[in-house]
Amino acid sequence: MTNIAADEIIGRNVRLLSETDDAERRMTPPGEGPLPSVAALDDFIDSVRTVIFPEFFDRRRSMRSLRPAVIGTKVEKIFTILGSEIAKGFQLEGRSSCDEATDRSRRLALDFIDRLPEIKRLLYTDVQALFNNDPAADDYSEIILSYPAVQAMINYRSAHALLELGIPVIPRVLTELAHSATGIDINPGARIGEYFAIDHGTGIVIGQTAIIGRHVTLYQGVTLGARKFSLDESGLPVNVPRHPIIEDNVTVYSNASILGRITVGHDSIIGGNVWLTESVAPHSKVLQSPQTTVSNLKN
Repeated sequence: MTNIAADEIIGRNVRLLSETDDAERRMTPPGEGPLPSVAALDDFIDSVRTVIFPEFFDRRRSMRSLRPAVIGTKVEKIFTILGSEIAKGFQLEGRSSCDEATDRSRRLALDFIDRLPEIKRLLYTDVQALFNNDPAADDYSEIILSYPAVQAMINYRSAHALLELGIPVIPRVLTELAHSATGIDINPGARIGEYFAIDHGTGIVIGQTAIIGRHVTLYQGVTLGARKFSLDESGLPVNVPRHPIIEDNVTVYSNASILGRITVGHDSIIGGNVWLTESVAPHSKVLQSPQTTVSNLKN
């Protein structure tokens, strides 16, 4: 192929790709300016992790006299990154001018920092729940340093706090970062109580309107999903409650699917591979149908 032919092919496709069609116009953000940075938000959540667990993720942990300074530096970093990324999120939605977005985002970043002590408290209850539910765990350090549930819950609890503050885009980016890293998919809109344990975790899905009580344990592959969803006059999905309510002290074993706006009553056990679409009373045990054993199968 000659250079002239290559130039023609490249030029033709550059022209085609530069054109804006209806689909692209429909999906283009109304605002101007830079979009929220996934890399910056990854850096933000790393700082949150260090603030929550400074003895584990601060490289200078041997110098305890520096603890306030280290945490102070990380909190300042959280404020700086979050203020900038929130402003981008507001401009992305076209809801604020640059100056308005900057001022509002700084106030919201401070509101998030005000919530960090409660986020820390909740995360330590999650670590305690993991330790209480896993005889394979030798100590808390093993859980905090290596369990994917800890990373998923740091991202989720931070994202949920940001969502409650009315911050767009960023909460979903944070939970999807954890989803990509751990295989645990928790929508930031879900409401999850304290002492929440995820064992193994791969393949867990928790939908946007799910409500989970205290002392709940989920095993790998569990889905708290929607059975169906309603559409508006334009044929688009309507955001209404459509995911399960899991009350206190419930254990859900691997690969169970609990679907729709149903309630699993407190102190219940849902067995592995169960498909559940009806509410369950408190103190229930829901298991698969008895297995059928077939012998003398030919190879």
